[in-house]
Amino acid sequence: MATKTKSTLLKRIIPCLDIKNGRIVKGTNFVDLTDAGDPVLVAKKYSEEGADEIVILDIASSTEDRANFLELIKNIAGVVRVPLTVGGGIKTIEDIRGYLSAGADKVSIGSAAIKDPELINRASEEFGSQCIVVSVDPKWTGNFWQIYIKGGKEPTGIDALDFASEMEKRGAGELLVNSIDKDGTKSGFDIPLLDAISKKVRLPIIASSGAGKMEDFLEVFQKTSIEAALEASIFHFREISIPELKNYLQTENVNVRLQNL
Repeated sequence: MATKTKSTLLKRIIPCLDIKNGRIVKGTNFVDLTDAGDPVLVAKKYSEEGADEIVILDIASSTEDRANFLELIKNIAGVVRVPLTVGGGIKTIEDIRGYLSAGADKVSIGSAAIKDPELINRASEEFGSQCIVVSVDPKWTGNFWQIYIKGGKEPTGIDALDFASEMEKRGAGELLVNSIDKDGTKSGFDIPLLDAISKKVRLPIIASSGAGKMEDFLEVFQKTSIEAALEASIFHFREISIPELKNYLQTENVNVRLQNL
């Protein structure tokens, strides 16, 4: 265990809203989805409780429902006071422009970054690196962390560490790392994966998947250099509140934003 030394950088706590058919859903290992509430009401509550940012992902991301999802983003942006990162089905510059116009501060790009890496170059040039988050879903193979796409169903053969480095060179401003092995398990963040990626790139990294208790957040901030931790179900189902978590982290010498809580 690392010694308790206070970082001068604020660590961010980020709730994630996975959206399907206009509702928040949550599953385990990317499947077995259950309803977790109304996105607008939940996002408003998280903003009021002191979330540093909110991530909203359209996990259905069908073209037919895009208009409804954009309207939902507008409604959420109208009731929150924190930055929104929005993703799901982004394939083009116009998709990105649509999300930003609807109220997103940043966009999260997943499968398209694999299939069309040049999109990251074009997007960072068009909108600025600060708007571009690349989301990766790695799983340990026994030899390397392989990136999967299509909701964790399709292996790509791509090494997550090499890909993270490439995305940094192409202009990504941030990485969102979702461990498939840890998703929904509440067994703690994937420390080896996060540590390896954080040592490979200089980009800010959001850790996702695996938190089940407050100590898990403390561990990831103490044992890696990642800047932010994202979670869904433990916040949605009120197992841990954001103010409770932040107060705990502060007492453990993790520097978090406490104002307005």
